[in-house]
Amino acid sequence: MPPAVRESRRGRPRGLSRRAVVFVGRTLWNEFRGIVADPVVRLVRRGPGALLLGCVACVGVIFFHAIAQYRVGATVVRVLGGVRGDLPLWLALLRTPVSLYVPALDLPVWAGLTSLFLAFALAEVALGRIRTLAVAYATTLAGTLAARVMIAIGPGWWGLGLSPETGQVLDTGPSAAVVGLFTYMAVTRRAPVLFTLTGGSMVWESIAVPNLAGREHLVAVGAAIVLGVLHGRLRRPSIRDLLRRARERGRAPAPPRRAAGSE
Repeated sequence: MPPAVRESRRGRPRGLSRRAVVFVGRTLWNEFRGIVADPVVRLVRRGPGALLLGCVACVGVIFFHAIAQYRVGATVVRVLGGVRGDLPLWLALLRTPVSLYVPALDLPVWAGLTSLFLAFALAEVALGRIRTLAVAYATTLAGTLAARVMIAIGPGWWGLGLSPETGQVLDTGPSAAVVGLFTYMAVTRRAPVLFTLTGGSMVWESIAVPNLAGREHLVAVGAAIVLGVLHGRLRRPSIRDLLRRARERGRAPAPPRRAAGSE
């Protein structure tokens, strides 16, 4: 074997490993910049008011959890935000917005406040207030409607259907919105690590604890993926965005600055 060919074959693993390291480092850096650095810069510019949705979500969960400890308060919480699969559809849709702030009975409310605040606060800073509310409600509603479809199908259907008794299970909590917001940000910001952690944990949850909440979380992940992909396809970059991208790639020079006093 010629020495040149032997040296080239020896250099291939080193070149591939170097490319893999560069690719992983670049991916992690882009994800850090899109998920952490850019929202922090926006937060500094906008001030503490940019964390309004995160604070409101935590206060709402704490409030409903506190009043649910009393008999009258529990009745009020059930009437305002208690969603079940056996309720009429119009009543379930009417209670769904409030159900986002009603903590689930089988989960510790204090343990989920951190993830709740991070999801809403980070999404508000990175996505905006209106889009954050829209994604949170859409993913929660998708899980609620999917549960009703599964109950209507009934047991069987390769494990997709649910028994009618599942319709009496109280279906509340902001967990579907939290999962949906993290997944949506991972798709729109191209963050594979965040996407793997969110989606992988939901798949593991549905396998380890096969219940209604696990299925709704998977539906929320799927709905967030669809919303993120649609947003990326429907959003058309403006001329300013195209020029900025071209300048960053070095394909177009920066626009000339006008001299002081020139017209």
